[in-house]
Amino acid sequence: MRNIKNTVFISLSFVLLASIVSCDESHLDKSPNVLIILTDDQGWADVQHCGSADMLTPNMNSLFENGLKFNSFYANSSVCSPTRASLLTGQYPDRAGVPGVIRSSTNSWGYLNSEVVTIADVLKKNGYRTGIVGKWHLGTESPNLPNDRGFDYFKGFLGDMMDDYWTHLRFGQNLMRYNKKEISPIGHATDLFSNWAADFIKQSSKSKKPFFLYLAYNAPHYPIQPPKEYLDRVIKRNPEFSHKRAELVAFIEHLDHGIKQVIDELKKTGQYDNTIIIFTSDNGGRIKDGANNGLFRDGKQSMYEGGLLVPTSIVWKNKIIAGTETDASVMTMDIMPTILDVLDIENHEDIRGISFSSVLFGKDENFNENRPMYFVRREGNTKYRGHCIYALQHQGWKIVYNTPFSEGELFNLENDPYEKENLINEYPDKFNDLNVLLMKYIKEGGSVRWQPPL
Repeated sequence: MRNIKNTVFISLSFVLLASIVSCDESHLDKSPNVLIILTDDQGWADVQHCGSADMLTPNMNSLFENGLKFNSFYANSSVCSPTRASLLTGQYPDRAGVPGVIRSSTNSWGYLNSEVVTIADVLKKNGYRTGIVGKWHLGTESPNLPNDRGFDYFKGFLGDMMDDYWTHLRFGQNLMRYNKKEISPIGHATDLFSNWAADFIKQSSKSKKPFFLYLAYNAPHYPIQPPKEYLDRVIKRNPEFSHKRAELVAFIEHLDHGIKQVIDELKKTGQYDNTIIIFTSDNGGRIKDGANNGLFRDGKQSMYEGGLLVPTSIVWKNKIIAGTETDASVMTMDIMPTILDVLDIENHEDIRGISFSSVLFGKDENFNENRPMYFVRREGNTKYRGHCIYALQHQGWKIVYNTPFSEGELFNLENDPYEKENLINEYPDKFNDLNVLLMKYIKEGGSVRWQPPL
């Protein structure tokens, strides 16, 4: 009998040892990986799960179904560069040095502040393998290249937009890079970025380090260029579509397939369960391209809700409850402090974003509900206010300067979330109070620090 017991004990010991080795090989003992998927100009409702019944996005849907959906997630600006700067630095666009669009030609506004620290800097210092695949859009020269700002690995596009998703050129210039080396890859940019991201994930599975991957697609930013087979499929399914809408739907469905490839690689390499996945967009959808921002007013480039609200979900298996939603109002710049908080990395940086980690775990639906939310978009010569547009939201009210010569508008978002009724004449005192607060943010260049009331 004793021999049988010893045999069983030895067998169980080998099973336990094999289990431990297996866990080591699948890197479950690592700190969590972090994957940020940022799409470009994706409308609030341009995900099937979020309201677009005319498209099929099963893989984006799964990110909402398996994670926490944000109903009030705001980009820091209604255009590309400022939001990207806020994402990587935890700062308002002004403070990050990028309150306007950094272009690949003249009329560029912004230069990434050399004094601000990026999330890649911090995570690299704390033992992470850091990578970016896709669109950078924060400078085309040193010292503002990805490898200068905390990323070990970069494979993607430096510029603002591609003139063609197949040639990857901008004004005839090749801005595709592998780290700092110019490359000329062949294929649709969305496919390239998905392949490169999957390769990074595969290589990271062999490393003892956890990874941070920032996957920034150019799609669905115009020009709208879906592969022919995707467009044919959409037209066959919905022959009543306008050609404009059919192209955009096909473009997003193609993007959805790329995201599947990336998530599948996480699962294939055993890293999915230990990866925090953040899916969001840099601003609202472009109306001219047929984007769907739901019932929200206007879209990209606008300071109305349609230009600022973006589809967002965060997935972390067995940590964040799948299929949940939150109405907590958060901003792109809050992502960096939240990640550091969740990873238990002490934040020594003087940033303006606020961690919403409590929201992730269902503990704080009223997260910072009294915090002013400041939005900026600047273009051209900013000596003159005529080249700037702004908005500020506070305690359910919102003040908007959406054109260079606007006298300002006032909306009560609690009663009028679609900004149909300008209340500036009915509530002049409220407008003046918000205007004073907005001018404080403008004057101090996004340096205002908000603390919750005691």
